[in-house]
Amino acid sequence: MSCGSKVQEDSCFRNDCVLYRKEFAELWNCPTCEVSRCKQNDGEYIDDVVTTNPNPAKVCWYLPIILRFKQLFATAHDASNLKWHAVDIINDGFLRHPADSPQWKTIDHLYLEFGAEPRNLRLGLSSDGMNPFGNLSTNHISWPVLLMIYNLPPSLCMKRKYIMLSMMISRPRQPGNDIDMYLTPLIEDMRKF
Repeated sequence: MSCGSKVQEDSCFRNDCVLYRKEFAELWNCPTCEVSRCKQNDGEYIDDVVTTNPNPAKVCWYLPIILRFKQLFATAHDASNLKWHAVDIINDGFLRHPADSPQWKTIDHLYLEFGAEPRNLRLGLSSDGMNPFGNLSTNHISWPVLLMIYNLPPSLCMKRKYIMLSMMISRPRQPGNDIDMYLTPLIEDMRKF
């Protein structure tokens, strides 16, 4: 992992109640639904406390973003590109970049302090499930959560260098409406930054 950041691995409750982190880190059963956090090797869930080498029912990997954002601002070329939307944008009435959209201008108008600072990052979040094994008969699915930086010029906005994998959710089915529980570490880091 670049920038010295450490990947955080959190096991998840089977019914998507909460992540086993912070105050729930030492729990073996969900405080809401009382279901175990572990499964046996054959994939069956177990409901008693496991003492030796437990396998989590679901796992979520989080790759911290703050150090990666700081690294972007530490590089002079990247730092100047991150202000492109305020300095070098061409206002000709065409929609070529999210900065040309009415929504961008509405956010600048509603949050004057945020819009006045050109270094404030505007991010797009994207996620979609994929079967990493290419076999539709398996019940495993992975959900990468990607961040795109919209401050950059259109030629760089969607380049691989600037798209950040921030999280990987590994589970037997799609997160659906419960994805907000998995996004908790990402939201906490965004509030700090």
